[in-house]
Amino acid sequence: MANRFRGFLPVVVDVETAGFNAKTDALLEIAAATLTMDDNGYLLVDKYYEAHVEPFEGANLEKAALDFTGIDPFDPDRGAVSEREALESIFKPIRKSIKSHDCKRAILVGHNSAFDQGFVNAAAERTDVKRNPFHPFSSFDTATLSGLAYGQTVLAKACEVADIEFDGKQAHSALYDTLKTAELFCSIVNRWKDLGGWDMVLAGQEEYEDEFGFGA
Repeated sequence: MANRFRGFLPVVVDVETAGFNAKTDALLEIAAATLTMDDNGYLLVDKYYEAHVEPFEGANLEKAALDFTGIDPFDPDRGAVSEREALESIFKPIRKSIKSHDCKRAILVGHNSAFDQGFVNAAAERTDVKRNPFHPFSSFDTATLSGLAYGQTVLAKACEVADIEFDGKQAHSALYDTLKTAELFCSIVNRWKDLGGWDMVLAGQEEYEDEFGFGA
């Protein structure tokens, strides 16, 4: 795994929010799925985590966003926790997975990843969480990757082309969207491997090392 992504561990993340502005709008749900690799070099989902989040003090709650997700931020049955507690519950097992895979840091994978990354970074900054395991600005965007691999950029449609079951009634739950995005990312990476792309990369690296004397 460490060799496949230059020492970075891909971790799939999805957030549900009360708007589009990471600085002002509430983070309401966060979920993450760590990935691993089998003995044949195929990527697969390892473990997953989720947290429902209390709106931070003074957070903006856009009615249109709440209507879209169907989330009631103040429903006591949500079992919501503070942003800090939510992030720590997600970050801690990610750090363990980074270590177990001999990686140096996590890299966020998301469908339109800049959105999820923005909210994760903003929440970490607000709560003064020091040990954010993610690269601060790099990410893998499955909207872009699925556009390349499957000709679709919408998550549901990309999953359909990739032969991944997708239930629209469960969509816009952070955990469900995380798991489907994880399946999609694994599908793309594994398809590239099956097409010979990764083997070609490895062969090219070996030729380069042989020619210039590296790795001897």
